[in-house]
Amino acid sequence: MSRALLSILAIALTMRHDGAVPAATGARARVRAEITREILDAARRQLAEQGSAALSLRAVAREVGMVSSAVYRYFPSRDSLLTALIVEAYDGLGAAVERAVAKVPADDLAGRWNAICDRVRRWAIANPHEYALIYGSPVPGYRAPVTTIAPATRVALVLIQLLLDAQAVGALAPATLPTPPSPRLRADLDRLSGTFGDVPDAVVIRALAAWSALFGLVSFELFGQFHNVIDANADFFAAASVELAAFVGLPVKATKRPTRRRSG
Repeated sequence: MSRALLSILAIALTMRHDGAVPAATGARARVRAEITREILDAARRQLAEQGSAALSLRAVAREVGMVSSAVYRYFPSRDSLLTALIVEAYDGLGAAVERAVAKVPADDLAGRWNAICDRVRRWAIANPHEYALIYGSPVPGYRAPVTTIAPATRVALVLIQLLLDAQAVGALAPATLPTPPSPRLRADLDRLSGTFGDVPDAVVIRALAAWSALFGLVSFELFGQFHNVIDANADFFAAASVELAAFVGLPVKATKRPTRRRSG
């Protein structure tokens, strides 16, 4: 996405997103919803086989047994189809994280952090092509529209709420910047204060760094960058998540060591 992180978060904070899809009413609406789902499923399979850059409305139309002109009535362009896939991927990840965190007591701040990290990784492993679509290489020529903003920020908002709650109860470790921020960074931090409230600047910076590190860890594992470096992927990720929590200043609680699969 080309928009600044601040703009994304500011807009998203004014939106409510629970992942619910409005129910289709009437026979015609239900048929349209079913066909739309068939098209998206076919597009997702093409995404897995050929990658996002090769996504073709004509190929999707052939797979679902429709002429191209009929598919265009549902998705007028390749980019509109890509956008639908991107929104579904972001919503799928966001909903998974929200459900995981909802199962943790609100006052268990470390548990909530661990739930966020663990669910991001688990979702990515279960949905590698969708993860690659939203966190991999940008699709050439594609510009994400405003409709992707709210879905894209769902995980970030869960993390921000965690920080706000931790700050409210005095659970964040004290942190200060070693040197004054540059004027440009100061301007960014001032604008972000509307999102992060009275969370200290140093914690905001650490939180953004930890957020990007979280997805970096997942991407390295998913895209093979840890090959011949880390074999115990789940154990390593759990340990790294605890370190990231400490870096941000959250209370630290060790995660249970996975035992299902040796390689994670």
